[in-house]
Amino acid sequence: MLTGKRQSAPVQYRPSAELVPQVLGGSTSAVARMITRAEAEYDEAAPALSDLYRHGGRAHIVGITGVPGGGKSTLISALIRDYVAAGHKVAVVAVDPSSPYSGGAILGDRIRMGQAADPSRAFIRSMATRGHLGGLSRATFQAVDVLDAAGYSPILIETVGVGQDEVEIVTAAHTVVVLSPPGLGDDIQAIKAGVMEIADIHAISKADRPEAAATAAAIKAMIALGSDAPRSGWQTQVLTLSATTDKGIAALVEAIDAHRVHLQASGELAPREEAIARTRVLSNINHLIRRRFDDGTQAMSAQLQAVAGRASDPLTAAMRLLGPENTEHRT
Repeated sequence: MLTGKRQSAPVQYRPSAELVPQVLGGSTSAVARMITRAEAEYDEAAPALSDLYRHGGRAHIVGITGVPGGGKSTLISALIRDYVAAGHKVAVVAVDPSSPYSGGAILGDRIRMGQAADPSRAFIRSMATRGHLGGLSRATFQAVDVLDAAGYSPILIETVGVGQDEVEIVTAAHTVVVLSPPGLGDDIQAIKAGVMEIADIHAISKADRPEAAATAAAIKAMIALGSDAPRSGWQTQVLTLSATTDKGIAALVEAIDAHRVHLQASGELAPREEAIARTRVLSNINHLIRRRFDDGTQAMSAQLQAVAGRASDPLTAAMRLLGPENTEHRT
């Protein structure tokens, strides 16, 4: 069996390369196996993932984020029903906090979310953050690549719900939906510096509550205050909805599609793709560097001892470990 992180798959398992044509053909079992291998970081999966990446680029990626307890999973269940009814193959990557015991994903509401899905038209995968800050796991991007290559669109990414730290979703998605419960009051100010500014669409849940209209008005007022330097030609949408009754879900789907059309027509899609690419390249650089030194090399041990003994400083130690060409301080 597959027993360890970053190990080649044992001989009795089919190589990941053999899964590529099955993924491209839309096989859900092949998609699931490929994502598992990506998440486990098996070396033999890297060429297959590279191949699948080259077959992607067609899916519209939608990030769903917001404060904890805002009803993201319930909203996604409603979106799944709407997209499937319209004939789409929709996928969800739900990023959960890592289990403190197993390191795996805490499934939470994913079981209920799955009940909304037609297995032939919807794919749901829960993934652990594995200690990654910012609301996303490193394997989130690779899972999106696999699903993109398999013909799923849109692909919804649901983040863990950690407030301001979730701004990383803006570097992973084409359209960002921020979901807020009604009655936030002064809490809106608390999240303004982070999550509020990243939204292409603001959605206020539980529209049947009287506070929903007031929350929508407050968010619109904050958007107006920040309109002196708009990020793009897109006018941020503010919608109220009730996922339990499907009220406002169709309007949200229309807004997501309108933003997709806007990105293509305005030329803003290319810069967003470049931003996603930059984030991914830097993320992989960071991963490869950490992987290089996580094994406790002799050079690493020596530098740690020097820093702990105040014979060196952390920046100098890092530069020495990276190589002589990086020993000069840069400003």
